[in-house]
Amino acid sequence: MRGLSLQQAKQDGLLRGRWVALDECRYDTKTSQVIEGSIVDSDEDLVELCTRMRRADLQHCAILFCSEDDETPRFTARVARVAH
Repeated sequence: MRGLSLQQAKQDGLLRGRWVALDECRYDTKTSQVIEGSIVDSDEDLVELCTRMRRADLQHCAILFCSEDDETPRFTARVARVAH
């Protein structure tokens, strides 16, 4: 999925039940929700995803969860810089 846009992955149904790390995000000015971004990585396990993001030094990606019942991201957070 790496390199796909958020919109492409949603259309293909590839995000259901997964945490997704996005870079180059664009946000809705009214809601501050991510409306566009490039997928960097994804996983069913948030801890695993964040661990890989930290190891890859990708500390500024948005992390979204896409629920099983639809492809709308339900949660947005930033990956925090963790001391080594």
